[in-house]
Amino acid sequence: MKKAKHVLMVMSGKGGVGKTTVAVNLAAALARSRRVGLLDADLHGPNVPKMLGIEGATMSVQDGSLVPVVTPQNLYVVSVAFGLPEADAPVIWRGPIKMKAIQQFVQEVAWGDLDLLVVDLPPGTGDEPLSVVQVLGDVDAALVVTTPQEVALLDARKAVRFARQVGVKRTAVVENMSVLACPHCGGEIELFGRGGGERMAEHAGVEFLGRLPLKPEIVRAGDEGMPPVLAGGPVGSPFAELADRVWAFITAPVRTPAS
Repeated sequence: MKKAKHVLMVMSGKGGVGKTTVAVNLAAALARSRRVGLLDADLHGPNVPKMLGIEGATMSVQDGSLVPVVTPQNLYVVSVAFGLPEADAPVIWRGPIKMKAIQQFVQEVAWGDLDLLVVDLPPGTGDEPLSVVQVLGDVDAALVVTTPQEVALLDARKAVRFARQVGVKRTAVVENMSVLACPHCGGEIELFGRGGGERMAEHAGVEFLGRLPLKPEIVRAGDEGMPPVLAGGPVGSPFAELADRVWAFITAPVRTPAS
């Protein structure tokens, strides 16, 4: 895909760590001042339209190319969910069909000239992540989302190694659901422990870009189709700050080993 200046894969080693929440809020934050595309490559669990409030939208065809759905936030979105007959229809595809779908979403979509393409991947290191790398051929960065506990970190390490082995230029880690603010006393509750993501990133030799809290408001916003980053305030500010760090990380010159 030659019309995207930068490509960011958002991935995780396992499900349930808030990967799509991070991808949607990053894309929405960066789309306020840039042309950003969001490719929902989680073919079996395409939740991006739900979190953006565009369920039921459909992609049109113009001059032989698919046209992304454009959100009120000026975000260009492609998802298999737009072609399903109903919201709970399962996608029952084997590897070759998934590869073809991703190829179509990249090569047969009128994305336009993008500053950034964010790819929301399914958990793990299987068909979809590998297909995205093979089709795009040049991926600037992978952002691995994890929660602090060891069972999540175990799989996050695999995602980091996957990105390195397939030639992604740089990889970073973000720790999601780091703490829960007690609604009664305001104190921080470390439901899943704390600091595991940063320690894992340091051990793996990749960047650590920060922590995101666990808040009921974030959960409600996702269910209601309004990314909390657009609301601002204490709920949205952690995502906005992460988006700034991610953009700086993606656009920084790639360091090469000294000869």
